[in-house]
Amino acid sequence: MPIAKVKEKTTRKSSRRAEARVPGKHYSKEKIESMPLTDVWKLYQAEYNESIRNYFMEKYLPLVRYNSERIYARLPDEVDIEDLMSAGLFGLMDAIDAYDLDRAVKFETYCAPRIRGAILDELRSMDWVPRLVRHRSAKIDNARNSLSMELGRDPTPAEVTDKLGVDGEEYKKIHRDSSAVGVVSLSRNWRQSDSGREVREIDVIKDDTQANPLTETQRKDLKELITRGLSRAERLIVVLYYFEEMTMKEIGATLDLSESRVSQMHSSILARLKAQLQHRSKEFEPVEK
Repeated sequence: MPIAKVKEKTTRKSSRRAEARVPGKHYSKEKIESMPLTDVWKLYQAEYNESIRNYFMEKYLPLVRYNSERIYARLPDEVDIEDLMSAGLFGLMDAIDAYDLDRAVKFETYCAPRIRGAILDELRSMDWVPRLVRHRSAKIDNARNSLSMELGRDPTPAEVTDKLGVDGEEYKKIHRDSSAVGVVSLSRNWRQSDSGREVREIDVIKDDTQANPLTETQRKDLKELITRGLSRAERLIVVLYYFEEMTMKEIGATLDLSESRVSQMHSSILARLKAQLQHRSKEFEPVEK
């Protein structure tokens, strides 16, 4: 039977079961547990009662945790196992509604693939990388692993290209795509501090938008040292030219002076500062690490 017809038949069957569910009728847990499990399934398939389904959900919940933990063991730490269990619960719910007692298959055997499938579907929806990129990444890895086993060493890019049967440009594109499949959570632990406090990735990332306090302090001290003993006009020329990065012409317009006069004063200031700071040159040498 074609897959489309199988899906259509399953959908119709699930719809009929949803319509046949009896939400008003209630069976106590004690009464359900006193019945043989086969009779409970027969009763549920006859009525699709809400209280019986809740009993099955509670009974087979450990299967959800078991399958979630097995998948979680192969995933990075950024994935939350609670999210996997939530997806697995929907798989269990669908398995309970679709289970057919006449097939003579244990429910535990039948529901496990449904639970795993629901979890994997949830992981695919959470994945920010397109499936084509994942496929290309796996293609590169398989080719490298195969060549490593054949050659006994790491293969060269040319050997991987020949193995994949693509040209150089196509290999570069595949390699570039496969290299962009990693993601790191900024909330994950970076290391354990001496005080026992957890240090996260976000705590150790350099923020280029923030000024370094040490650099700002040094900048302020240097400005005060250079401008000490200068007149107001000379101080403004130094500050505007070196710290505000204005041109001689712009400084002249600001101070109502000609460009040549600003240049003349600038040369005079430099000569005086050179003589003044010559004996302090060691203070401006970089510190050896």
